[in-house]
Amino acid sequence: MLLEIPNVLGPRDLERVRGLLAGVRFVDGRASAGAAARRVKHNEEAAADDPRLRTLNELVMGNLVRHPWYQHAVLPHRLASPFYARYTPGMTYGDHVDDPIMGPAQGRYRTDVSTTIFLSGPDDYEGGELVVQTAFGPRAIKLPAGHAVLYPSSSRHHVAPVTRGERVVAVTWAQSMVRDPARRELLWELGRARDRLLARAPEAEETKQVDRSYVNLLRMWAEL
Repeated sequence: MLLEIPNVLGPRDLERVRGLLAGVRFVDGRASAGAAARRVKHNEEAAADDPRLRTLNELVMGNLVRHPWYQHAVLPHRLASPFYARYTPGMTYGDHVDDPIMGPAQGRYRTDVSTTIFLSGPDDYEGGELVVQTAFGPRAIKLPAGHAVLYPSSSRHHVAPVTRGERVVAVTWAQSMVRDPARRELLWELGRARDRLLARAPEAEETKQVDRSYVNLLRMWAEL
């Protein structure tokens, strides 16, 4: 499932994030790439030892995990601290699939869902679209600042070359409680219907049936 999530960061938090990033030291992004991705990766990333990252992560991840769409669509079990990537003219990230296992030796996690949070607005740069290969062909994504998109980490994707301006994003990964993407999508759709029924007719028999089905499917499929 490919899902756009609006307003992960509001104007005030987005301004704070941009202010912090203005003082961050950026380094060659290939340092964090796996063997295959390193060949096609050409961007910059915030240095891992920069002291501002803690505050940045609290703002970015705090808002992301509180967003109800993220919770319902991802069903997160383990979350990664984001990378902050910067693309200037000529930079790109060629076709690749995210590494299946990430994290340090004592805290490894499986990458089920990738999330890109746009920190630059679409008018701030030209090119730089995130292009995700789907069952229906390539999907080019370029969202307003503060919005996010999530997609299966198993998807082949790339970032088109930036030709003008500066593209800045935060990228993070999650290990879901439900490994199978088709099951996650079914739970997302059923969960949305359940929420609407609970709000409109909480005592109706069909509401109770949908609620029971959602809860027991999650119980059946969840891995902890």
